[in-house]
Amino acid sequence: MTADGGAVRALTFDVFGTVVDWRSSVAREAKAVLAPLGHELDWADFADRWRARYQPAMEQVRSGARTWTILDDLHRENLVALLADVGARGLADAQVDRLNGAWRRLTPWPDSVEGLNRLKGRYLLATCSNGDVSMMTDLARHSGLCWDAFLGAEPARNYKPAPEVYDRAAELLGLAPQECMMVAAHPYDLKSAAARGFRTAYVHRPLEFGEGREVRRPDPGAFDLAVDSLTALADTLA
Repeated sequence: MTADGGAVRALTFDVFGTVVDWRSSVAREAKAVLAPLGHELDWADFADRWRARYQPAMEQVRSGARTWTILDDLHRENLVALLADVGARGLADAQVDRLNGAWRRLTPWPDSVEGLNRLKGRYLLATCSNGDVSMMTDLARHSGLCWDAFLGAEPARNYKPAPEVYDRAAELLGLAPQECMMVAAHPYDLKSAAARGFRTAYVHRPLEFGEGREVRRPDPGAFDLAVDSLTALADTLA
């Protein structure tokens, strides 16, 4: 593809890990809620353990083992189980809800807001996230993310990498798949989007899982574009 994106008219974004730093944000929020109650934990490990329940919970929906359930509810179920596992019992419902709301208050990577603002002048910008629309709306308002549309799992009533998530995103934008570019830090997401006809842009986020936990770059040429930030993506697509 050409540097200007060719016929691409919309950029659809993975959010958790690609646009926002979920790990340090969730660790910070967990400490803020649980430490005043006398709980002393490895907060980054707490975030990791909560996130580790993410894919198994969504797979229950993808497999048909349970009916459609929004991510906010899955997160809360997983949080309640994790709190029991780490011995943090006795929280009031309001305290559990506050901590579950951490996913609505995640901090963007330092380049994200500038990069999105620069891209918005030329492309439609939409989420293509497993987060539900309410969650993505709150996160956008909290973090200053300038989306034109909130797409992904909830409109498709399934979770990535199910094909219908990408198909529905293009359909709701009124575009052919090849007019859309999926932007993500996760190769599985990009490969699944490419299989539905999307262009692809890989964003390297080496600190998504913390210091010392290597994130391997995909092989050269695996995706249409590969960049180290959303500002670099804006430069490439200028």
